[in-house]
Amino acid sequence: QEQLLLRNRLPLKQRTPLRLRRLNNVTTNIRLTTYSDLPLVMEIYETAREFMHRAGNINQWVNGYPSQKLIEDDIDAGHSFVVENNSGKTVGVFSFIIGKDPTYTKIYNGEWLNTDEYGTIHRIASSGIEKGVGEACFKWTFNQISNIRVDTHRDNKVMQNILAKLHFKYCGIIYLLDGAERLAYHKVL
Repeated sequence: QEQLLLRNRLPLKQRTPLRLRRLNNVTTNIRLTTYSDLPLVMEIYETAREFMHRAGNINQWVNGYPSQKLIEDDIDAGHSFVVENNSGKTVGVFSFIIGKDPTYTKIYNGEWLNTDEYGTIHRIASSGIEKGVGEACFKWTFNQISNIRVDTHRDNKVMQNILAKLHFKYCGIIYLLDGAERLAYHKVL
């Protein structure tokens, strides 16, 4: 019931039926995050932070980012989603928003592919149990809207490789509200 209430507050395009995806020959489900998911979601973010550091990305997601308060705000807004494998185990989490992102208003050393309405994906994280979680998240967003923007840290080579594999186009540099630089990518289906 909590999930249904959150889903009904979503904009029409985000109410598209949640689709099952194949992930390493395992069926996955993407659904809205609920408050009961929070402990596991925060564990997944901690696992992702540790993975980033091992992969040489030591400057992104520092000082406890993303905070539980931020994830709670995403849940309240209907923007947080979890990825479940066919056993119902949560293996990933991400935020997806259709509409303007204030940090994307200005782009430097390039330009966006268009000015049409777009979806933005943020805070993708995997538990490390399944491969391909990030790709599954992106493919799900493509079914929600055909115009997707995303940004990532310069040191996040794993995400840059996923974006290249999915044929996102590098568009320039954006700056977060705290002034941190991010590489900006865009894909139009």
